[in-house]
Formats: sequence, structure tokens, C-alpha cells
Amino acid sequence: MTGSAPAASPGPASYAAARPAPVHRLTVLYDAHCPLCVHLRHWLQRQRQLVPLDLVPAGSAEARRRFPELDHAATAAEITVVGDLGQVYREASAWIVCLWAPAKYRSRAHWLTTPAGRPFARGTVLAAARYRSLALPPCAPGARECAAPAGAPWGPR
Repeated sequence: MTGSAPAASPGPASYAAARPAPVHRLTVLYDAHCPLCVHLRHWLQRQRQLVPLDLVPAGSAEARRRFPELDHAATAAEITVVGDLGQVYREASAWIVCLWAPAKYRSRAHWLTTPAGRPFARGTVLAAARYRSLALPPCAPGARECAAPAGAPWGPR
């Protein structure tokens, strides 16, 4: 997850310079209005992390302060993970890097990056998107927040 290997095999002296820098901290930008996203946020917080995760609501003042160059509308639509050196992970790669940070799931995350595992990662992203499209009410154009439908477990009673 720290980047891809160099295209050519450099000599011993230049190998260290050609290797990508390791990731020491990750920021997960998640949709704080999505029950699935909030559940996964809490689940990630309970895991023993090899790489610390900062979980920040997408589009929040904190997210905009930390990452002014990001398209914050896009981060609210799809999970985005930002590495401490500016690496940006989206879609399946973001889900995989979230699994890579906790100790217990690192080997599974590595498997998900293989040709055999990548379809499972993509399927998870599609299932999550489908769930979100059914669970979240549509927003009015220009609305800052979406109202939950009456009777929704996270909405007004």
C-alpha cells in the first residue's frame, strides 16, 4: 500500500531513493450522514492499527482545512483516504487501504490488491454504493444536509 515498485531495477545505491516513502498516518474522509459509513468509522476505531487513522467527516471544516486542494463534493460521494505525504486513495483503493491499516486485516488487504482479490474489492465498493443509494434520501438541489425519511432508524421519529 505504500506505492508501486520502481519500473526498472535500480542498482543498490539508488534503490532507497527510488522506493516510495512509507505511509505513517492516514486520514479517512467519510460521509457522516451515512449509517454504513458511521458504522465502519466506529469499527475502524476499535481495531488495533499499525498505521494510525484520523477519521474526519467529508466536507467538514476540518477536512477543508486539512486538504484545501481536494474536491470536497467528490469526497462526500465516495470514501477518500489521504496519506501523510499527500497520497490520495479513492473507490476500491480507499477501502483496501482502510483494511491495510489495522493489524488484523493487513494480509487480507494485500490479497485484495491481487488479480484474484481485486474483483472482491470492487464488488464491496459496488455493494456499499448500492446500500447508500437505498439508505440515504435524495437531497434537494443546493441543500447542505439531507433529511432522513420518517421512520428511518437514524432519522426523526
